[in-house]
Amino acid sequence: MQRRDFMHALAAGAGLVIPLGRHAWAATAAEGSGNGRRLIVIMLRGAVDGLSVVAPVGDPHYARLRPTIALARPGAEGGALELDGYFGLHPALAPLLPLWEQKKLAFVHASGSPDATRSHFDAQDYMESGTPGAKATADGWMNRLAGALPGTATPTRALSIGPTMPRILSGRVPAVNLAGGAAGTRANVLDRPALGRAFDQLYANHARFGRAYQAGRDAHQEVMMAATDMEMQMADGGAPLPNGFPDDAARLATLMRNDPNIQLAFVALGGWDTHASQGAAKGQLANRLAPLGQGLEVLARRLGPLLDQTTIVVMSEFGRMARENGNGGTDHGHGNAMWVLGGGVAGGRVYGEWRGLAEDQLNEGRDLPVTTDFRTVLAQIAQRHLGLAERELAQVFPNMPAQRTRFSVLRSA
Repeated sequence: MQRRDFMHALAAGAGLVIPLGRHAWAATAAEGSGNGRRLIVIMLRGAVDGLSVVAPVGDPHYARLRPTIALARPGAEGGALELDGYFGLHPALAPLLPLWEQKKLAFVHASGSPDATRSHFDAQDYMESGTPGAKATADGWMNRLAGALPGTATPTRALSIGPTMPRILSGRVPAVNLAGGAAGTRANVLDRPALGRAFDQLYANHARFGRAYQAGRDAHQEVMMAATDMEMQMADGGAPLPNGFPDDAARLATLMRNDPNIQLAFVALGGWDTHASQGAAKGQLANRLAPLGQGLEVLARRLGPLLDQTTIVVMSEFGRMARENGNGGTDHGHGNAMWVLGGGVAGGRVYGEWRGLAEDQLNEGRDLPVTTDFRTVLAQIAQRHLGLAERELAQVFPNMPAQRTRFSVLRSA
């Protein structure tokens, strides 16, 4: 088999993808543009403990259920940061407190997937497909959202930062995946003039793959131009940020500022399965939350005026049990807290139907119930922020419950 035939067969079998940079790929794409509104989703894989992120320090049962890992009341040593007199923010997330005070940050407590699974794999799959309990869904809800937005999808309309294309962006609509860290925006072999021209000649007029190839090349150029601009700004403004999420957040913010075609972005972060030695104000969880809070603050700040057009959602597959276990950690639970940030957010509030931590109010007597379906929060953002009509919304979240939230996490237009 000749090289050309082998590459064609590979593309036909797996769906053609075009290299954008080291570890970066774009799927088949078409030309077009969107409406300028942005959505960023941060997925915390492993089930973050929402009862430590937004701690109900005013609940009389909280400290009793968590004798070694409960946060103290605001003002005490190791205490939570004051939010509203009942809930407190984990102190490792102090960089986010100004956004709360500016009413650009809100939480939806006792939220999550209605499916009862305590399997990380299944719960993440349901949250990314947007169809809890249905394993046969072929694509992710962000991919369907990319296809439902106004205008024709561009090669860079939907962007992910991570090692592989995530479930949430898989599907027929074009999407770009970039590796985390600086590797995601390094030049690739097609940036070498001779190789680039050879591949251009190979695919330029190909009936089946020519358009996809050119779309991938265009996406690569968009990303490289935006990244080059960012490196220049970093050289002018001082040293680069630390490795990890803060660094990726800075890169993402600059890419979105420099490329108006990027409307949807997704980042997944692991390390939240705290079965042992979780800690309270300090410890394992605090060590995970600190760079997350720093990165979100960096993302909001570096978006600049674009933050007014951007909504950022942080979510996790499920919460953790209300009672700590014998290892100083928490086991798999049910309800959790969603985070919503952005210039259009009606922030400074903890939303949701909160029933407290009394045993008769807990799911199965052990963890938070889900009183707000995560899809209803996302649907509200899709409609009010991104402008989707009801018919389009039904395509993004099929079989979603008819009853929507009684609150709005977004300010009135």
